[in-house]
Amino acid sequence: MFANTPEPPYYAVIFSSRRTPGDHGYAAMAEEMLALALAQPGCLGAESARDADGFGITVSYWESEAAIAAWKQNPRHRTAQRLGGERWYEHFRVRVAKVERR
Repeated sequence: MFANTPEPPYYAVIFSSRRTPGDHGYAAMAEEMLALALAQPGCLGAESARDADGFGITVSYWESEAAIAAWKQNPRHRTAQRLGGERWYEHFRVRVAKVERR
């Protein structure tokens, strides 16, 4: 599903990852993180896809860099970040971009 974003400018956080084999609680945490992010002040929406080989991209949209920083420091999100590095991702990268036009 496509996120319903406002007219620019706004920000995109692009999370690219390759999963490790097996679930190990990933699906439940991913669902929880999406719901939690969407409830955060400043979150405008998110889009996510993953292929059969485990490569995925999630793009979340934010109204400000301050909103992104607050989300990054959310205690439950910090737990998910730690577990991601320990058990769910072989590799990941986060990029932040300013959306200036559609």
